[in-house]
Order: sequence, then structure tokens, then C-alpha cells
Amino acid sequence: MTSPTYDVVAIGNAIVDILAQAEDSFIEEIGVAKGSMQLMFSPEEADALYAKMGPGREISGGSAANTVAGIAALGGKTAFIGQVADDQLGQVFAHDIRAAGVDFDTAVRPGQPTTARCLIFVTPDGQRTMNTFLGASQFLPEAALDESVIANGAILYLEGYLWDPEEPRAAMRKAIEIARSNGRKVAFTLSDVFCISRHGDDFRKLIEDGLIDILFANENELLALCEHEEFEAAVQHIHGKVPVLVVTRSEKGAMALVGSDRVEVPAEPIAKLVDTTGAGDMFAAGFLHGQAQGRSVADSLRLGAIAAAEIIQHYGARAEVDLKALAEAKLG
Repeated sequence: MTSPTYDVVAIGNAIVDILAQAEDSFIEEIGVAKGSMQLMFSPEEADALYAKMGPGREISGGSAANTVAGIAALGGKTAFIGQVADDQLGQVFAHDIRAAGVDFDTAVRPGQPTTARCLIFVTPDGQRTMNTFLGASQFLPEAALDESVIANGAILYLEGYLWDPEEPRAAMRKAIEIARSNGRKVAFTLSDVFCISRHGDDFRKLIEDGLIDILFANENELLALCEHEEFEAAVQHIHGKVPVLVVTRSEKGAMALVGSDRVEVPAEPIAKLVDTTGAGDMFAAGFLHGQAQGRSVADSLRLGAIAAAEIIQHYGARAEVDLKALAEAKLG
């Protein structure tokens, strides 16, 4: 097995995030659950909701893309595979992720649908409510995979959000085969409780078949995956089924279960919660970067907490400080 070129190669939805502030009353008005992620199934639906938004900010996003951008900001070497259309938002996505230091060479998809967009409404308490039109991202084919890139990533990172459409689901299964045949690790994030409600059986089978080395979940996602109502019962249910389990618990911090060892870290203190968009993505970035650098599980968890704390103190899912310097100052 050759030394990897990349610390992490990610496959996920290539989405442009559009963020705007909103009151709780607006979330009620549009009839969605605060703090959740809903899919929009037509560009017309996305356009209608966009017309109701206040002033917004555009930045390339998508869960796995945010994670590899975070790893790059920490000093890691990353690549991203995701589908955009040949349109203006596609150019925005490509420019932003490359400017973040991530290698991105997936060919654009001609014609309709447009590049994916996520309309994010941030309420005064910092909660983000996401409304996503997946557009071109849900048409990522196996043919778009650069096998040499996947083979040269120490860790392949996959997002549950992309499991919905059939075409990218097949592409991710192929990517797992490539990674494992080259002796690489596979990390998977469950992404959302609603993803689990739709694809829980698939996710559980990936775990049972031993195809996942590192599993990321928040507390609610773990409960949904394990079909338990109590956290400790869910932890025990999955114990031994995945080599590394990482669970974020908001203000209660985070924990990792590695074999029989359990490690917990507290949440990092913050001055003010502004926007939780990307918190889980950045936590995964910190943890994966720590592991790629050979740090301990405790230090990797702490690095995740540091990255997540930075991101929730401003709008958007990309770091606004020198994340590498911040991590070095706190961890050394």
C-alpha cells in the first residue's frame, strides 16, 4: 500500500448555501420544523422560497464539502467529488471550494437541473433551518469518480445526505469498494434523522457488513439508527459493530467509542451562539484531521470541538479565523 496523497477524500452534495436571518414566526409561516432539513423537489419551489428570503449570503456548502474545507483550513490535504451543473452557481461552488484549498475536478453536468442550493434560515437563537434543492448534485454518476483520487486518500468520507438518489448511492458504494481494496479507511456521517428514517436499513447493513471504519452521528441520529430512546442503550447497542463511533452532543460535548475505550470531551466555551450551520461538519473536520495526523482520540475530539465552536460563533459553515493557528494555540 502506497502512502496516501490526501488525508481525506470526500464525496457529497455540491451545494451553494444561501443564508439569511429569519424570525421564528417566519419558520412557522413557511410550515417547516425549526432546526430541520427539508428537501425541495423542483426549481420552482426553490425559487418561490428564495423570493421570500431576506438579504442573503452565498457560499459553497454541502456537508462533506464543508468538512474537507475545514480539514484544509487546519492544514490537511483534501479532495472533493461532487456534481455541479454548468451554471453560475456551479462556478460559485467550484471557485469557493478550490479557494479553500480543496482539490475539486469533477466535470460539470450540462443542461438541467441547476446546481444544488440550500436556503438556510437562521433564527435569533442560532438555529438553522435548511431547505435544500438537490438539483445536479443528485446525478453524480459512477463515471465521475476519479479512482486514483479515492485510492490515494487515507480516509474516504461519505455523507448520508447523498444516499437519497439512486445514482450517487451507487457511486458511493463503488467508492467504498475502491477505498477498501486499497487499504484505506471509510468514514460515514449519518447527516440527519430524516435520512435515517428513509435509509436506516441501508446504513445498518453497511455497518453490519464491516464497511464503515468511522461513524459520525449526533445524539438524535444515534437514537434513530439504533432504534432506542435512551442514549446509553443506543451506545451499547452499536458497541462492537463499528471500529470508531463519534457522537456529538451539543452543549454536552462529544464522545468516541473505540473498541472498549470510551473517551469524552466537553464542549468548547463560546462567547455567543450565532449560527449552528456546519457545526457537525466542522467537528468531523477536526476529528478526521486529528486522526490523519496521528493524534490521540481525545485530542482529535478536542480538535473537533475547537473547530465546531469557531463555526457557531458566526454565520456560515466556513472558518473566519486562522483555524490552524487557533488549534495550535489550544492544543499545541
